[in-house]
Amino acid sequence: MFQRVLICTDFSDGLHRLRHFVSSLALTGMKQIVFLHAVPLSERGIIPQVDSEKIEQAQTRFAEAVGESPTDVEVKIEVQSGKAVDTILKVAQTYRSQLIILGSQSRSLLTEKLVGSTMANLSRRTPIPLLVLRPQLIFAYTSEELILRCQHLFRSLLLPYNGTQEADYLVQQVKQLAQQQSGRYLQQCKLCWVLEDTGRREIPRKILPHQAGQTLSQIKADLEGINLQVEIEVREGYSVTEVLEAAAMGDISAIAVSSGTIGKLQEWLVSSFTAELLRFSWYPVLFFPSQRG
Repeated sequence: MFQRVLICTDFSDGLHRLRHFVSSLALTGMKQIVFLHAVPLSERGIIPQVDSEKIEQAQTRFAEAVGESPTDVEVKIEVQSGKAVDTILKVAQTYRSQLIILGSQSRSLLTEKLVGSTMANLSRRTPIPLLVLRPQLIFAYTSEELILRCQHLFRSLLLPYNGTQEADYLVQQVKQLAQQQSGRYLQQCKLCWVLEDTGRREIPRKILPHQAGQTLSQIKADLEGINLQVEIEVREGYSVTEVLEAAAMGDISAIAVSSGTIGKLQEWLVSSFTAELLRFSWYPVLFFPSQRG
């Protein structure tokens, strides 16, 4: 699956708790786990400087969380000073990370435009997949619940599909992951096509329900050929609402999505389905940056 993983935490997102669950994360195929905390530069003077005090505090917090790790998993701790996105990209390149895990606070599009978003900026600048986790849930999980969550991060994926090139790219990325790990970690996926309800009879749908079903059936047959368990479903309504409902009913581990517009001008003009899902989903979201960019 993903063998080299970078976990980014600012200590307010709860992801530093995962340091205690390396053994469980190893059961998803991880061989190298790097925990990163980016310390902002100090603005006390005219020239921004490295905040040595906060770096020392962060290193102490990580040291307190260090426990015994499996001998077959390499665990690294990185505390560096600088802008969050730049630091994440640099560390990911250094360790050749295949997945970046980070938290994301629920926020409105207007708030994101005003204050920015590490997740949005990072997704625009990196080809590496992101796993976005909601901090409130990480904090709320008991240790027993986190053990199970870490063991099954990718066991069952929900793939929203709408016939676009980006949707096909998403399917191919998930297919490659399944082929790499021979069904050990990714076992099931559900394909869900939501036909948007325009509410206007004079505007016919481009795709009819039976046509969407036929397309999904073809994809299902292809994915079942690599020993994935696959379900398909066609829904009608608002995409984000219906996909989240499908996730709740499907007992999924994460929602997989792809987009080439996150953080770009298009997102300032019209918020996309993927951006809305990343902002509001309580489920983990596995995001594949589109190579169409």
